Amino acid sequence: MENEKLQAEQARLLAETAVKALEDKKGMDVRLLPVGEQTALADYFVIATATSNTHVHALADEVEYRIKQELGIDPSHIEGYRNNIWELMDYGSVVVHVFTREGREFYNLERLWNV
Repeated sequence: MENEKLQAEQARLLAETAVKALEDKKGMDVRLLPVGEQTALADYFVIATATSNTHVHALADEVEYRIKQELGIDPSHIEGYRNNIWELMDYGSVVVHVFTREGREFYNLERLWNV
Protein backbone atom coordinates (compact mmCIF):
# COMPACT_ATOMS: atom_id res chain seq x y z
CA MET A 1 0.00 0.00 0.00
CA GLU A 2 2.78 2.42 0.89
CA ASN A 3 4.67 1.49 -2.30
CA GLU A 4 1.55 2.30 -4.37
CA LYS A 5 1.25 5.68 -2.66
CA LEU A 6 4.90 6.45 -3.40
CA GLN A 7 4.47 5.44 -7.06
CA ALA A 8 1.36 7.63 -7.32
CA GLU A 9 3.25 10.59 -5.85
CA GLN A 10 6.15 10.06 -8.27
CA ALA A 11 3.77 9.86 -11.23
CA ARG A 12 2.08 13.09 -10.15
CA LEU A 13 5.45 14.85 -9.74
CA LEU A 14 6.58 13.68 -13.18
CA ALA A 15 3.32 14.87 -14.75
CA GLU A 16 3.53 18.25 -13.02
CA THR A 17 7.14 18.66 -14.15
CA ALA A 18 6.05 18.03 -17.75
CA VAL A 19 3.19 20.54 -17.41
CA LYS A 20 5.55 23.22 -16.05
CA ALA A 21 8.07 22.61 -18.84
CA LEU A 22 5.34 22.91 -21.49
CA GLU A 23 3.92 26.08 -19.97
CA ASP A 24 7.37 27.66 -19.61
CA LYS A 25 8.09 26.97 -23.30
CA LYS A 26 4.76 28.56 -24.33
CA GLY A 27 2.77 25.40 -24.99
CA MET A 28 -0.91 26.21 -25.43
CA ASP A 29 -3.93 24.64 -23.71
CA VAL A 30 -1.77 22.40 -21.50
CA ARG A 31 -3.92 19.76 -19.79
CA LEU A 32 -3.17 17.14 -17.17
CA LEU A 33 -5.61 14.25 -17.53
CA PRO A 34 -5.87 11.63 -14.77
CA VAL A 35 -6.55 8.42 -16.72
CA GLY A 36 -5.35 5.81 -14.23
CA GLU A 37 -8.84 4.67 -13.29
CA GLN A 38 -9.78 4.23 -16.96
CA THR A 39 -6.71 2.41 -18.28
CA ALA A 40 -3.60 0.53 -17.27
CA LEU A 41 -1.63 2.44 -19.92
CA ALA A 42 -0.74 5.33 -17.58
CA ASP A 43 -1.80 7.28 -14.54
CA TYR A 44 -1.71 10.61 -16.38
CA PHE A 45 -1.75 12.00 -19.88
CA VAL A 46 -0.24 15.44 -20.38
CA ILE A 47 -1.46 17.16 -23.54
CA ALA A 48 -0.32 20.41 -25.12
CA THR A 49 -0.75 22.28 -28.39
CA ALA A 50 2.17 23.80 -30.28
CA THR A 51 2.02 26.69 -32.72
CA SER A 52 4.06 24.94 -35.44
CA ASN A 53 5.93 21.74 -36.30
CA THR A 54 9.12 23.30 -34.98
CA HIS A 55 7.35 24.22 -31.75
CA VAL A 56 6.17 20.60 -31.35
CA HIS A 57 9.81 19.46 -31.32
CA ALA A 58 10.93 22.32 -29.06
CA LEU A 59 8.22 21.52 -26.50
CA ALA A 60 8.99 17.80 -26.52
CA ASP A 61 12.72 18.45 -26.21
CA GLU A 62 12.10 20.77 -23.24
CA VAL A 63 9.96 18.18 -21.45
CA GLU A 64 12.59 15.49 -22.00
CA TYR A 65 15.38 17.81 -20.81
CA ARG A 66 13.56 19.05 -17.70
CA ILE A 67 12.41 15.62 -16.53
CA LYS A 68 15.95 14.29 -17.00
CA GLN A 69 17.52 17.25 -15.16
CA GLU A 70 15.02 17.45 -12.31
CA LEU A 71 14.04 13.81 -11.81
CA GLY A 72 16.78 11.82 -13.55
CA ILE A 73 14.24 9.95 -15.69
CA ASP A 74 14.43 9.25 -19.43
CA PRO A 75 11.38 8.36 -21.50
CA SER A 76 11.03 4.66 -22.20
CA HIS A 77 9.79 5.43 -25.70
CA ILE A 78 9.35 8.40 -28.04
CA GLU A 79 6.98 8.30 -31.03
CA GLY A 80 6.31 10.71 -33.84
CA TYR A 81 9.56 12.65 -33.79
CA ARG A 82 9.66 12.69 -37.58
CA ASN A 83 5.92 13.31 -37.72
CA ASN A 84 4.83 16.87 -38.37
CA ILE A 85 1.74 17.02 -36.15
CA TRP A 86 2.38 15.01 -32.99
CA GLU A 87 5.04 13.75 -30.63
CA LEU A 88 4.54 11.31 -27.75
CA MET A 89 6.88 10.62 -24.84
CA ASP A 90 6.14 7.54 -22.75
CA TYR A 91 7.37 7.67 -19.16
CA GLY A 92 5.37 4.62 -18.08
CA SER A 93 3.00 6.17 -15.56
CA VAL A 94 2.87 9.42 -17.57
CA VAL A 95 2.45 9.86 -21.33
CA VAL A 96 3.11 13.31 -22.78
CA HIS A 97 1.42 14.27 -26.07
CA VAL A 98 2.44 17.40 -27.98
CA PHE A 99 0.30 18.25 -31.00
CA THR A 100 -0.11 20.93 -33.61
CA ARG A 101 -3.60 22.44 -33.44
CA GLU A 102 -4.74 20.27 -36.36
CA GLY A 103 -3.34 17.11 -34.80
CA ARG A 104 -4.97 17.80 -31.46
CA GLU A 105 -8.34 18.39 -33.09
CA PHE A 106 -7.98 15.20 -35.14
CA TYR A 107 -6.99 12.90 -32.24
CA ASN A 108 -9.20 14.70 -29.67
CA LEU A 109 -7.83 12.74 -26.68
CA GLU A 110 -9.93 14.66 -24.19
CA ARG A 111 -13.10 13.36 -25.84
CA LEU A 112 -11.65 9.88 -26.31
CA TRP A 113 -10.82 9.61 -22.60
CA ASN A 114 -14.00 11.45 -21.63
CA VAL A 115 -12.32 13.98 -19.35
